[in-house]
Amino acid sequence: MAAEDAVALKNKGNEAFKNKDWPTAIEYYTKAIELNDKEPSFYTNRAQANIKLEAYGYAIADATKAIEIDPGFTKAYYRRAVANTSILRHHDAIHDWKVVVRKNPADKLAKSQYEACQKMVKRDAFLKAIEIADAPSASEGLDLESMIVEESYDGVRLKDEMTQEFVDDMIERFKNGKKLPKKYVFQIILAVKKIVYDEPTMVETHIKPENKLTVCGDTHGQYFDLLEIFRLNGFPSDTHGYLFNGDFVDRGSWSTEVVLLLYAYKWLHPSNFFLNRGNHETDDMNRMYGFEGECKAKYNERVFKVFSESFSALPLATLIGDKYLTLHGGLFSDDAISLNDIRKLNRHAQRQPGQAGLMMEMLWTDPQTEPGRGPSKRGVGLQFGPDVTKRFCENNGLEAVIRSHEVRMEGYEVEHNGKCITVFSAPKYCDSTENKGAYINIESDYKLQFNKFDAVPHPDIKPMAYANNGMMSMMGM
Repeated sequence: MAAEDAVALKNKGNEAFKNKDWPTAIEYYTKAIELNDKEPSFYTNRAQANIKLEAYGYAIADATKAIEIDPGFTKAYYRRAVANTSILRHHDAIHDWKVVVRKNPADKLAKSQYEACQKMVKRDAFLKAIEIADAPSASEGLDLESMIVEESYDGVRLKDEMTQEFVDDMIERFKNGKKLPKKYVFQIILAVKKIVYDEPTMVETHIKPENKLTVCGDTHGQYFDLLEIFRLNGFPSDTHGYLFNGDFVDRGSWSTEVVLLLYAYKWLHPSNFFLNRGNHETDDMNRMYGFEGECKAKYNERVFKVFSESFSALPLATLIGDKYLTLHGGLFSDDAISLNDIRKLNRHAQRQPGQAGLMMEMLWTDPQTEPGRGPSKRGVGLQFGPDVTKRFCENNGLEAVIRSHEVRMEGYEVEHNGKCITVFSAPKYCDSTENKGAYINIESDYKLQFNKFDAVPHPDIKPMAYANNGMMSMMGM
């Protein structure tokens, strides 16, 4: 009887999965496993839902369990390969792709993934071999003065300063599928790189009376949804500041448009428009999840390299009114870490976050409901419980930590007894999750005003259209 009930629960999970409600699907698969923990397909189904939620660490654990139950269950190797590939563990993934191809020689998709994975392993080794500590800047020798704006460009001209007129024209150009001249792209990136490089690692800002600051989470190349935020909530101005909390690029196929618009606003309002670095403002993620390919397709490789340098210059956190620490991922492996440690962190000495340390934790960690700390569900970083958040806020005189980094079905979630707030601003994420987006308005009383919004239609270009390694088909995009 328990076996039949378990199958019924799995079927409910499948129904939720079909409706793109991944958390509910996971609940049903978990209940099915509680009734029958010897059925490998329950674990691989839950692994697939976890992959959709980017909980790759959990997916790897589930697939491994399915393989323990049935070492011949090909789907489990496939799921584990996908999850490891997603967190750039190509060395681990390659063994599972090999198994899948051996068991299913006619599976063309698996074969192409195996080949792509082999290329990734070789490329990673090559990049490591040519890595130079003090490599010359990609902008070295870039003569903007002599660069010509194409005759076909019919937009507003950009001179030495960003103007509202240029931004307004750029918004419309991007809506209509037009690009900027490369000269202007380089100009915008280099101007903003200089501005953000000179900002502290933790920017500290206060909200004046009659002013407002809006905090947004991940936007992930969803340009038309970004414009929807501005339509609903007002465009950036001298009295209405914005803070975008990382992950402007990757996955969505308008990443260059999103980041160029955000950079243009940063140039226009340098002291009232803020950008925190996210885990996707990094080279390895950009190679995997589409931004590098998009830069090459729309502009050229040098544009990507100059963007990469600008991402390395971005601050890692913003302290709002001495009350709210805002950073992309979350808190730390060590209770002794304080706001002063963030202030003192020299982010310029370390271009990429790496696999450990303060910068990695700021960009990658996630909250958990259990107290203490635990292994990361996504396989990178760690998780921190409500007691960790409480101690950090008390020790640093904070009301709460505001972070992003994870889809929330309602666009935001208040956790850890109000001390940890997640805000995510990419509704209908990747066109495959039925989530809302959200943003937080904060006025001079420092009360958090939560706003939810729905996705708007966009031209028919799929997510990760520029990812060049078959990730799109692998992820079921």
